[in-house]
Amino acid sequence: MAMKRAAASAVRAFASSGNSNSSILIRELHGPPVVEEMRLGGGTCNCWYVVWVLMFLCKQTSPGSKKIVGVFYKANEYAAMNPNFLGCVERALGIGDWLKSQGHQYIVTDDKEGPDCELEKHISDLHVLITTPFHPAYVTAERIKKAKNLQLLLTAGIGSDHVDLKAAAAAGLTVAEVTGSNVVSVAEDELMRVLILTRNFLPGYHQVIKGDWNVAAIAHRAYDLEGKTVGTVGAGRIGRLLLQRLKPFNCHLLYHDRIKMDLELENQIGAKFEEDLDVMLPKCDIIVINTPLTEKTKGMFNKERIAKLKKGVLIVNNARGAIMDTQAVVDACSSGHIAGYSGDVWNPQPAPKDHPWRYMPNQAMTPHISGTTIDAQLRYAAGVKDMLDRYFKGEEFPPQHYIVKEGELASQYR
Repeated sequence: MAMKRAAASAVRAFASSGNSNSSILIRELHGPPVVEEMRLGGGTCNCWYVVWVLMFLCKQTSPGSKKIVGVFYKANEYAAMNPNFLGCVERALGIGDWLKSQGHQYIVTDDKEGPDCELEKHISDLHVLITTPFHPAYVTAERIKKAKNLQLLLTAGIGSDHVDLKAAAAAGLTVAEVTGSNVVSVAEDELMRVLILTRNFLPGYHQVIKGDWNVAAIAHRAYDLEGKTVGTVGAGRIGRLLLQRLKPFNCHLLYHDRIKMDLELENQIGAKFEEDLDVMLPKCDIIVINTPLTEKTKGMFNKERIAKLKKGVLIVNNARGAIMDTQAVVDACSSGHIAGYSGDVWNPQPAPKDHPWRYMPNQAMTPHISGTTIDAQLRYAAGVKDMLDRYFKGEEFPPQHYIVKEGELASQYR
């Protein structure tokens, strides 16, 4: 922008210099004026090279040019192993060349924490920030205040609780995510974790690695899934998909949600609605968390609520780590009140090396991986590109993608 202004000023200054033997023919090219012909001292100079340079500058720094920052995890040597591995720094959703061809600036980093991080260097003048739940850039009210040019916050995936949504709404920002992009991925992962905990799989796996063989040490806590009562806290897109996948196992299925399913879907899935969460939870052999992190759900599973659960309960949480009271989960796993806890979400993320969930007994934790399968990456990369294209054109997003729009929060975050 500065180069364009300088070029335009120079052209105008020359044109108004008062030299009667000199003239400039100026043509507008969707931006500042550029020189088409110069007459110097009665001679003519066709300055096509100058024109080309100025046109190039106009294209590179056009008035619609946006600065976009993407924050993703590094794949390092794994980036080269799969050409569809798009959700990492190295491939940056596969939109780099496209953005450059549109005249936009695209900065990509994994460095997102602390006052001297790479992200912080760009906060003041970025227009769009893209991040993922798997390596979230925490967009605090303080960062929003610094971001004078910020207009759009995009989540490549599902879940925008890494953004201070109230601050974003107050600042008039748009927050959007690729709704539905990884719901199948997360639901399948939850089903896997339910089976891993129910069959007491991990101790057997560890025996094999260590060269041991002790069937009794595994079998004394291994159960069939059939006949067990499974309850999901939240029955949105992921929760419903999980219930559908559990139906063939002949479980007793319960769900708690703000909104009751329509009767036909409820009958098709075979799940029973429980209006009161604290009535449902003690009935469950297995509890799966599928609710977003909000002010109401933060710390929802505290010491008191966990104490009311069935002794030996299994819990799967792929929603958000902060829904659980960290120490209360550790204590309950240590005492055996929780017989197994599995999930891929932590508070904070990435989890520090001394996070107690790494070392508590009866856990089957992983890094945040459930929603970043290669299939999911292809879907949320395409979704981000589509929304950016709509943003550049001034078009609306699909309504289900909005988390904050025109100062209003989506219903699930109110």
